[in-house]
Amino acid sequence: MFENERIAFIGNGVMAQAMIAGLVNRKLFDSRQIIASGPREGRGQQLHERYGIHHTTCNLTAIAKANIVVLAVKPQVMSEVLNEIQGKLHSETLIVSIAAGIPVEKMVQILNHDIVVRVMPNTPTRVGQGMCVWTATKNVSPIQRSHVQAILGALGKEIFVDHEYYLDMATALSGTGPAYIFLFIEALIDSGVHMGFSRRVSQELVLQTMEGTVAFARKYPRHPAELRNMVTSPGGTTTDAIYQFEKGGFRTIISKAVFAAYQKSKTLGRGNS
Repeated sequence: MFENERIAFIGNGVMAQAMIAGLVNRKLFDSRQIIASGPREGRGQQLHERYGIHHTTCNLTAIAKANIVVLAVKPQVMSEVLNEIQGKLHSETLIVSIAAGIPVEKMVQILNHDIVVRVMPNTPTRVGQGMCVWTATKNVSPIQRSHVQAILGALGKEIFVDHEYYLDMATALSGTGPAYIFLFIEALIDSGVHMGFSRRVSQELVLQTMEGTVAFARKYPRHPAELRNMVTSPGGTTTDAIYQFEKGGFRTIISKAVFAAYQKSKTLGRGNS
């Protein structure tokens, strides 16, 4: 699929490295087809030694021969980067942005280039188990869309949405979601320690329980309430635990937290527009 393509990453941080690792490990791209730019030569050398890719400290050098350009910089420097590469892109170059809160319209206006994809990835992409939600301008061709699907598929799962406002929702749910899960994991581990387990044992119990529960839910795709009822015996230990969760407003606080993240995502988007 990508035999004649070259992909450039502007920005070589954690998320860019996760994407590069996925592309190389899944053999979607040969390492010689990938170039990344970043301000620190040492960081570039590390990526070269680990993945065999090309590296440069010049963004314009990175994009010179690229068919696909991934914008993997922090939102606060995006305007500077967009202005730097404006007018230097090939007419059919596909732009893929993974910067949070930067609207497609802003990128199109500054670049004067309308082949743009915006992606909301999350942290588990670093281990090939990510969730990427993406949207595209109407000028992104069917072939380019298939390329985006393949690239994001190398990082885990991908879902296309037909309107950009869904990305704010994804930011609150799947983008920020790992933090909610980590918090719950932390609380469960602390509960185990409070009862008397060592932290090591408590952590192993919790992580395997989380992992196994997700695997079970995927294998038996029923409503979560049905699955919960399978382990909730009348008058049993689970019943008492669930009662305390509900008494404490467990569902309500989760809903409020996710909605607060959604509102903040929309605010950040307006601030960068």
